[in-house]
Amino acid sequence: MTKTLEAFLHEGLASLKEQGLYNTIDVLEAHNGPIIKINGRELINLASNNYLGFANRDELKAADQAATQKWGVGAGAVRPINGTLQIHQDLEAKIAEFKGTEAAIAFQSGFNCNMGAISAVMTKNDAILSDELNHASIIDGCRLSGAKIIRIKHQDMADLEEKAKAATESGLYEKVMYITDGVFSMDGDVANLPEAVKIAEKYQLITYVDDAHGSGVMGHGKGTVKHFGLQDKIDFQMGTLSKAIGVVGGYVAGTQELIDWLKVRGRPFLFSTSLTPGSVAACITALDLIMAHPEYVDQLWENADYFKAKLKAVGFKVAKSETPITPVILGDEQLTQKFSQALVANGVYAKPIVFPTVPLGTGRIRNMPSATHTKAMLDEAVTVYEKVGRELGII
Repeated sequence: MTKTLEAFLHEGLASLKEQGLYNTIDVLEAHNGPIIKINGRELINLASNNYLGFANRDELKAADQAATQKWGVGAGAVRPINGTLQIHQDLEAKIAEFKGTEAAIAFQSGFNCNMGAISAVMTKNDAILSDELNHASIIDGCRLSGAKIIRIKHQDMADLEEKAKAATESGLYEKVMYITDGVFSMDGDVANLPEAVKIAEKYQLITYVDDAHGSGVMGHGKGTVKHFGLQDKIDFQMGTLSKAIGVVGGYVAGTQELIDWLKVRGRPFLFSTSLTPGSVAACITALDLIMAHPEYVDQLWENADYFKAKLKAVGFKVAKSETPITPVILGDEQLTQKFSQALVANGVYAKPIVFPTVPLGTGRIRNMPSATHTKAMLDEAVTVYEKVGRELGII
């Protein structure tokens, strides 16, 4: 007998809750900054991707409002029909300048970007070498392409070379792509792009870097590819406009021919209404600020290094992060949920990250210090961490 939808949902939700894998969604009562308000309480916010604090910055709000007055609240159509306003072209030119490439294309989100860009180039006749810890949007984009997906052990360059050699010499595939996050969002480690590029050149691999958590953070803000000086070696530089940039959207930067191709074959670009003019103007302003004021990125790193050192000093196990992402590894899923709840009860908002976002048994609290946190806020957060850690017998 088949299962009803009601039975499937009831059993599934009960199972998730029993395993500690069900996350509730909290509603913010004011903007998403270093301090947030939930249910009337002010909490130190360590859960946001708003790295530079741009989501509520006055310059971005002013740019959004001015563009809305000039262009309207929406573009009115998909980009290929008549939804491309001059301001969209201005944004893409600014992204290309920012990333050091010939051209760029803006999508409606980072997820759309990976869904559209990968499947626009890779087909069932191809193979994709994909790091096993790549973001869900990469995994789904690879699946949508129909290409053979070959998992690469995380950051294992020997495994990459072995599988690149096998794939390219097999005669089974027309094209082979290597795709990786620039910064891995759950651990904070950075892709070994210099070695990956050497292997890619040796085996003529297409290279694709998802730099969602690197743009505005690595390479003086210009990203992980720029950090390694490899902007001429990476075919696809993908990033978001919703994290350090503080607004919404995604992009791919690369050669003019690549961008021309994505504009006629990237399905989310072709079939979703354009980014709003206000959002586009805010993104342009954010990119200008990052390029003109390296001190904003410097402040982010200073705060992140300070917070990590303080957590380690009181006895917490912090993953080997090379970026501001600061995961405190707890392991057990139920313990991770309980720890997060205790943090919130004591005034620190930091979310539990459990399976399927990370492997079973590697539950963690993922902390995201920003450029707009004060040292006093971070000190208070560490004091709460120490209190909860001792109460739960972790330190």
